[in-house]
Amino acid sequence: MEDINLGKKVQDFRNKSGMSLRELAKRSGLTASMLSQIERDLVNPSIGTLKAIAQALDVPMFKFFKDDEPQVQMIVRRGENKTIGHPDADLAYTLLTPDVRGSIEFCMMSIPPGLTSGRNPQEHVGEEVAYVVRGSVEINVAGVSYQLEEGDSIRIPPQTAHQWMNQGGTVVQVIFAITPPSF
Repeated sequence: MEDINLGKKVQDFRNKSGMSLRELAKRSGLTASMLSQIERDLVNPSIGTLKAIAQALDVPMFKFFKDDEPQVQMIVRRGENKTIGHPDADLAYTLLTPDVRGSIEFCMMSIPPGLTSGRNPQEHVGEEVAYVVRGSVEINVAGVSYQLEEGDSIRIPPQTAHQWMNQGGTVVQVIFAITPPSF
């Protein structure tokens, strides 16, 4: 898997904004110590933590995963996918596209039994379409719950709060596409 230097990118965006570590801590709700560890690549932030940093810096989250070199990669070989979030986290997001430079983001989410896609429902600026590859999963969309089985798909309108919940006994895998990219 390719090293994306997430901590350095957070630090670069913070420096470009002229924000101190303490100011970013205040705006993001994180400690300056945690942010320092993230910037030094001692800690890999969770999706929620990265989202808080991105909002505090007023930077779309996908910019943290964007390659610095303007090279065009079209193919991602098996085992070369980028993991979004902490690689040891229970909930895993795997980027299926080479990067997030295009107008669409294609990912696979793996949800272990008993977990949800986050503490709170999430929403995106753009539209999301998801397909259940493996397992049975519940999704709450704008306060309405739906049960999806293998082979089912769903379209989630822009700016609609939603949350995935795996209440079964096996890992659920969901492939989804979001336009524009939101990670």
